[in-house]
Amino acid sequence: MLLIVTYSQAARQTLRNVCSSHEGTVVRRFGRAALFEATELGALLALRLREKHGGDVQVERTEPFNEFADAPDAVREAAAAYENRDATSTPYAKFVAGTDHPSPERLREREL
Repeated sequence: MLLIVTYSQAARQTLRNVCSSHEGTVVRRFGRAALFEATELGALLALRLREKHGGDVQVERTEPFNEFADAPDAVREAAAAYENRDATSTPYAKFVAGTDHPSPERLREREL
C-alpha cells in the first residue's frame, strides 16, 4: 500500500477530493493521511498530489506486518504475558524485571 501524509491545508483538501473521486483506490483515510492501493492508479494519484503540493505531501510504501514472520517468539510471548498481567497499572519495565521477557532497552536496540 501507499501511505500519503499531507502537511498543509491545501494538500489535505486535495487529498479529500482525490479520496472522494477515487474511492476504489483508497484503502483507508485518517484525516490528514490516507492509504492507497499499491496499483499504478494509486501511484498516479499519490504522485499527482506530490506534483501539486511538493513537500507538503509525503508518500511512503508500506508493507503488512506479519507478527509470526516479523516478530521473534520472545516479543510475541512478552506481549501476550504483559496483556494478561494481574495489575494493569504495572509498567512494562517493572513487569519484566526478573523474568526471561526482553527488557525495554533490549527491545529498543534490536531491529525487526
